Amino acid sequence: MSAAARARALADVGRLDQAEREVRTGLVTTPADPELLGLLAGLRRLQGDFAGALEFADAAVAVAPGQSVVHIERAECLLALARWDDALATAREAVRLDPWRPEPHRVLARCLTVRKDFGGAREAAGRAVTIAPHSVPDLMTLAEVERHAGRRDAARAATSRALAEDPEDAESRWMLALLDAENMRVKDAMRGLRQLAADHPDRYGAPALTWPIRGLLAGVRRGLLAGLPLVALLALGSAWWAPSMLLSRAAAVVMALVTAGLAVRVLVPAGRLPWICLGLLPARTRRAVAVGLVAASTSVHALCWYALNPGWLILALSAGLLALLLAAGAAE
Repeated sequence: MSAAARARALADVGRLDQAEREVRTGLVTTPADPELLGLLAGLRRLQGDFAGALEFADAAVAVAPGQSVVHIERAECLLALARWDDALATAREAVRLDPWRPEPHRVLARCLTVRKDFGGAREAAGRAVTIAPHSVPDLMTLAEVERHAGRRDAARAATSRALAEDPEDAESRWMLALLDAENMRVKDAMRGLRQLAADHPDRYGAPALTWPIRGLLAGVRRGLLAGLPLVALLALGSAWWAPSMLLSRAAAVVMALVTAGLAVRVLVPAGRLPWICLGLLPARTRRAVAVGLVAASTSVHALCWYALNPGWLILALSAGLLALLLAAGAAE
């Protein structure tokens, strides 16, 4: 068995360090082997060393510029480094070199997705599926494109096709739970996540199972960022038009009711499991979530208080709570 084959076998079972040692050992005797250089780039990328991975990907492209596989790996590294334009150019080169394989079209679809060119991304992903209609990775790339484009029904259809090919595929099951969560089908999402966490506790454990709490906090942050400036502007407008203050107070009530309603709709069906899993998160994340929950709850009370007794001091307090909520989200 070659060094590349041994490395792939080790990587498939998650033993990335050992796989990397196998590749480096092989590179001692064949330092210009593009396959080994590309593998090393992929292993470094999977371990979070994106800059180092790009160096090895560049070396692989320099050795074998006519091989699409090394351009694919380079595009993946550039995506990880958020160098969207370079990633797109590299992906297009991979497609040019090997248009009859699905992998170049797959990476091109991801590059176009991050640039929000969903039409082009859908076309590229669809081309990959046409070439390999039973390929789970290609179907899941199409599902991801459709999800980012806001076409959740199409994303679910592609995910269902992937699950029909491999009912145990973790990425497909994760996507289905994610789509259920985004459609507010909380019980279905939690059921899928529980099963996924039982089968893959190392990948889909406590962080995934706490999504109702963390997702709720993300929604509250977005709502306050949009609504609080509106409340303040309406209050400011009351200096010229008295009824504007009434509108400001009404907007505060609406924000408080929507936030409270969202919390009930998400947290009640989710049950106790997210709260239990919250204690399993790293200490820093637990503290950030706790601060976020306190800030979100206090914000709702402050909005209600403002609706009853409007004043700039209460709005200033609400702005401070929003800043605390944003800081907690960044720390999380």
